[in-house]
Amino acid sequence: MSTVVIDPITRIEGHLRIEAETDANNVITRASCAGTMVRGIEIIMRDRDPRDAWAFAQRICGVCTTSHSIASIRAVEDALAYAVPQNARVIRNLINGAQYVQDHVVHFYHLHALDWVDIVSALDADPTITAEAQQCISPDRTENVSAAYFADVKARLASFVESGQLGIFTNGYWGHPEYKLPPEINLLAFAHYLEALAWQRQIAKLHAVFGGRNPHPNFVVGGVPNTISVNFEGATALDGTGLGVVAETIAQMRTFVDQVYVPDAITIARFYKDWFTRGEGIGNFLTVGDFPLTNPGAPDGLIDESTELFFPRGAILNRDLSVVHPVDLSDPDQIQELVSHAWYDYSAGKNTPLHPYDGETTPNYSGPQPPYDVLDTNQSYSWVKSPRWRGKPMEVGPLARLLVMYAGGNDAVRQQIDGVLIKLEQPLESMYSTLGRVVARVVESKLIADAMDGWYNQLTASIAAGDLRTHNDEFFDPASWPANAQGVGFMEAPRGALAHWLVIQDGKIANYQCIVPTTWNAGPRDAQGQQGPFEASIQGHRLQIPDQPLEILRTIHSFDPCMGCAVHLVDPDGEELLQIEVC
Repeated sequence: MSTVVIDPITRIEGHLRIEAETDANNVITRASCAGTMVRGIEIIMRDRDPRDAWAFAQRICGVCTTSHSIASIRAVEDALAYAVPQNARVIRNLINGAQYVQDHVVHFYHLHALDWVDIVSALDADPTITAEAQQCISPDRTENVSAAYFADVKARLASFVESGQLGIFTNGYWGHPEYKLPPEINLLAFAHYLEALAWQRQIAKLHAVFGGRNPHPNFVVGGVPNTISVNFEGATALDGTGLGVVAETIAQMRTFVDQVYVPDAITIARFYKDWFTRGEGIGNFLTVGDFPLTNPGAPDGLIDESTELFFPRGAILNRDLSVVHPVDLSDPDQIQELVSHAWYDYSAGKNTPLHPYDGETTPNYSGPQPPYDVLDTNQSYSWVKSPRWRGKPMEVGPLARLLVMYAGGNDAVRQQIDGVLIKLEQPLESMYSTLGRVVARVVESKLIADAMDGWYNQLTASIAAGDLRTHNDEFFDPASWPANAQGVGFMEAPRGALAHWLVIQDGKIANYQCIVPTTWNAGPRDAQGQQGPFEASIQGHRLQIPDQPLEILRTIHSFDPCMGCAVHLVDPDGEELLQIEVC
């Protein structure tokens, strides 16, 4: 037996360590996933004004800023029974939708594609054949499709390689036998890698229109920080010019998704069909729901259990799509976090499960002092806790969302998934896999991009009807609050189910807990030995070249991990107590 260690896993947000024990045939028999940084945002939140929580929460991550902001705001609104104007609800959906599409495209091209695309192989491509392939897989595309265009991309790549400065491509496993794409498709994917860099900058404009900037757009409890103007142009209010930018951005999203992202993903998947049988994980899936829907002219409303959601809430166990189990985020018997193998302590003991309302964040590092070779994975070995739904580990993310919708009979989702699987000649069961997650992310991008067009039309129709309200100030003054309150803010981040729980006492935050998507997916084993989804998904992988573990990267990247960032812990007066940095 030997142990393959990857530390850190690259092309993710944050720092993640994988230790994979292999047998004599290089098959992974046991995997351990370690988050190597502590977050600590929950500690920073204590004794602060709940109305300011979103601004701190969005700093959990520089990628998922929108997701954490909205979850935090919804937690406060839930605690105070704070209704939100319908325009604000639609604008939040548009902001969140743009985050989804941008995030999924960036993940595919810039984080995950290099597990399937051999960049150096593209130097052997015939640009004429690449242009023919482009026309074949995406006949509706009219720009950047000529042989001359792909010849220019190839020349740029050759210049880059010949300089000896490969930058982010330096440590790629180029030439690995697991790479199967012909040079011409590698060149096509590399060209779209470059195009996606420019495209995603344009998509960020939508956040700037509604939130003032990207990243870290502005938000506010009770609505959105946008006033709407119909009387004059050029002011800081949302006007016709800003709405025009939003419409153009949505059109650009839909064009790129339809003509580039979807065809590329299907084309690449055709060469790797064996990965529709690898990397499943645990077979349990969880969604908390998102994108609240509304009818034009509806009164201010709460976002609660009765709200109709574009992404419904539910749980699927053991691949059984005949039953979608209801999920209650406030039920202490349903949502729990354990620290049995995490570097935290609970006052009632490490094996005691806690609901987030009663959650504790008490770091206690008991691992080896660096540098070290391996962790003692029979003890605590990660800064990530182990969340459970009714005692079971759950996978979250695009695959979970689409499976819950598919199981619920959503016709649009069934049509999209079935259509892609027919093209790839795969059964529905193939979705429980590494490439199944890729397909789910692609289909979801199409669904969201199309839905955004409808939400935009709903917003403009509301404005045309004279409804300009974007904020409800009824409970913004703390004098109107009860002495004690608690609430949960839920949303589906691009990477999966996200929820923030807070307890308010005398106008201040008494407790604040988050369970983020990668906590669900990357959590370590619990006291019963149940693996988290990351760990279970790579068990059974055979590594062709153990010191080039491309197979591990493919499956871990299929989840789109987002680990916590280096953190400063501060006392109630704002003085620094401890600084933890990972270099």
